[in-house]
Order: sequence, then structure tokens, then C-alpha cells
Amino acid sequence: MNNASTAACKQAPGVIVPVVSFKHCEGKGDCAVVCPEDVFEIRRIDTQDYERLGTLNRFKLRVHGMQVAYTPNADACRGCGLCVTACPERAITLARAK
Repeated sequence: MNNASTAACKQAPGVIVPVVSFKHCEGKGDCAVVCPEDVFEIRRIDTQDYERLGTLNRFKLRVHGMQVAYTPNADACRGCGLCVTACPERAITLARAK
């Protein structure tokens, strides 16, 4: 991680986590590219998550290859917000960890 990333990340790991809206995410991967903490993974949407979506969102996901961003390393997030800025679909928000 470079010094610019360190300066942007104000929180201790795990205080803030990224929340991805599968209704908006198209799995383009910009979040994974910019994240200095390797929080994101772009992969096929899980069946359970897919089934919770409405018809229009399901169709949109099929058009975009059924790929979405998951956050398997969310506890490493330091709240820099680079993923929020990078996401072209505005599918990511930051929230306090529960």
C-alpha cells in the first residue's frame, strides 16, 4: 500500500465496511482495482442473492454476465472510500460494521 492510500484510510480495519447493492452492481471490477486492502472479489452472483432480486434486476445481471462484487475481506476495510468513487454504477456505500 502506498503512502497516499495510507493517508486516505482514516479508520482502523473493520470499523467501516463496504456494502454492495446487487440491484446496481454490474461486476465491472473497478472497486477491486482501486481497493488498497483487497476487500473485493468479482464473481458469479450466488443463487440465493440472485433469487432475492426482481425480474428487471435479474435480466440486467444476465446481460452483464451474472458477475457482481462480493466483500470476502470486508473486515480489512479502512474506510478510504476509493471503491465508492470508482464504482460507475454507484452500487457501493460505506457503513459502520455491525
